[in-house]
Amino acid sequence: MHAGTHLKRIAALVALCTVAACGGGGGARTNADGTVSFTVAVIEPDITTVPILAAIDTVRRAGHRVKVVELAEPELAIEGLAKGDYAISAEATSPALIAIQKKAPIKLIADGVGNQWAIYGKRGISSCDGLRGRPFGIYSKGAVATAMTKEWVAAQCGAGKRPDYLTIGGSDVRAHALVAGEIDATPLEISDVVALESSGGGRFTQIVDFAKNLPDLRPQTVYANAGFLTSYRGAAQAFVSALVSEHSKINADPRHLVALVAKYLPDEDAAEVAEVARRYAQAKLFNAGALTERNVQSTIDFFVRAGVIERGMTPRDAADLTFLRAAA
Repeated sequence: MHAGTHLKRIAALVALCTVAACGGGGGARTNADGTVSFTVAVIEPDITTVPILAAIDTVRRAGHRVKVVELAEPELAIEGLAKGDYAISAEATSPALIAIQKKAPIKLIADGVGNQWAIYGKRGISSCDGLRGRPFGIYSKGAVATAMTKEWVAAQCGAGKRPDYLTIGGSDVRAHALVAGEIDATPLEISDVVALESSGGGRFTQIVDFAKNLPDLRPQTVYANAGFLTSYRGAAQAFVSALVSEHSKINADPRHLVALVAKYLPDEDAAEVAEVARRYAQAKLFNAGALTERNVQSTIDFFVRAGVIERGMTPRDAADLTFLRAAA
């Protein structure tokens, strides 16, 4: 979805919430025994989601009652957080920042997963200049990977040396298009790179790694309803601490991530999961505590440059890092 559509949709929601006093408590309630009931929204669960599901189970074992709702896109989670239907969610950072700028009661509280995007292309293409006029697959004009790509192209390509952008579905679809020769390059996530390599990926090469090119960009974070954070700090802290612990276990031993995927996503290919887990752990992509004032500001600045949000937002506006400090 294009950033302009995000803004109109979320701005309209926030205007309604201003009238209806939305957002108080994130739909949570205190039970008779002192435990808390609340809802967490997850977006089409994949390997990046399983640490969150494991953290939820830890919170449940502590006595809290947590309902999980699966949604098709992060904008639905943002709407639910703003209205107070959900307490916590996690996925793309940009729609959360859009809502926060429009005064929605939402705060970033932890990192979800590090920047795992990289551009892959046919052998022989080793720089931006080599992409001149080449068919280049993107998910959409408003996608974060597209924004990273276009910023890199603007900085690295010579005058007039731009790729020919083609909008082609999700990462897996673009990987298939790369194998089929329909495009010459595209940004991919780690799981799709592993699948690409298993199906003839030796014919392709990494052109740029955005984790190194944009090390302070946090494209995928965990966020919460601000009222929930204020009224139910104990439950919120239990979740954040559990997530930090799960990420630490993955980095210590990627087999922990493999086990989580087997538990929560049993239909995934075991061999591919093992390789993806190894690469996640090697790159330390799971690090909930990696969110800092510095990289929150860098992330804000990136989305300002991309035209997604306007200037003026501060880390204090966007995030509440007190839960991470307490979990350290």
